[in-house]
Amino acid sequence: MSENPLPVQLDWLALRVPSPLASVEHHLDRVNYHHLRYFWTVAKEGSLKQAAEKLHVSPPSISAQLGELEEALGEKLFRRSGRSKVLTDAGQVACRYAEEIFALGRELVNAVKQRPTAQALRLYVGVADSFPKLVTNEILKPVFAMSQPVHVICREGKLEDLLGQLATHRLDIVLADEPASSGKLSPHLQPPARGMPTLVLVRPANWRGHPRASLKSLHGAPGLLPSDNTALRRAVEAWFQRMDVQPRVVAEFDDLSLMKVVAAEGSGFIVLPSVVADEAMRHYGFRIIGVAEACRVQFHAITAERRLVHPAVVVLTEHARQHLV
Repeated sequence: MSENPLPVQLDWLALRVPSPLASVEHHLDRVNYHHLRYFWTVAKEGSLKQAAEKLHVSPPSISAQLGELEEALGEKLFRRSGRSKVLTDAGQVACRYAEEIFALGRELVNAVKQRPTAQALRLYVGVADSFPKLVTNEILKPVFAMSQPVHVICREGKLEDLLGQLATHRLDIVLADEPASSGKLSPHLQPPARGMPTLVLVRPANWRGHPRASLKSLHGAPGLLPSDNTALRRAVEAWFQRMDVQPRVVAEFDDLSLMKVVAAEGSGFIVLPSVVADEAMRHYGFRIIGVAEACRVQFHAITAERRLVHPAVVVLTEHARQHLV
């Protein structure tokens, strides 16, 4: 039986999204960075009193300078929550930029004084809840090998929520198994890569299935599959239908790592993207049954357009283009 490959691509997309601070760019020449330091300290400490103690100034002095910064930006940066001050959406954006500004300031001083810097570069990664975590691990590996230390912060959630955080620069990149809606995409997209490698069907050494296991022998065999809300499951189901194979599904998992652990006990076969198959064989003793050449899935890394490109994002996307296609 011939197979017509399912359309797949590993896309690195640029997302054009409005910034809450875009409307105040003409005010930036009025921003006092001394005021920005006060704002940043209040955001970190959570209250004027604690920030005043840390900065050795009076709370009214900080309050006055915060008011001047908000006037310069044209946005409220805090809202009250009991006795604490909580950042508004604009405040969240300003805080992220403040962290980058002060980190660059420290690097400037170290560079001028020719001292090495150990300042870690922060990378905020959003991972859609349906995105395979095993693939996330493979994508992030080169970031930890960068010469500059990188502090990775992963946030998991619904794609739309993550895109909202990406729009306000609270995330640097979002990993998803579906693209962002076309209405939010920039017309200037990065060219797509050739596609994620084919899925590999594997089984544990103690599997109680057909002694000469093959792709055809999966008909009626016990299978542990990804949840039906994932692109991986949809691609697998389409491939089963095309091959006229109907396994007996005994379990479904959101987490592929948990799926591997359960399958290692001999409960049935599993399906994995080939990029993580080596790890499954090395740690769990799985054996390859066969390769579904026509079964491929879409994985996307979505970034927001920014004047300054995050160096870790560049490393991540270049690695994916070269090794995950």
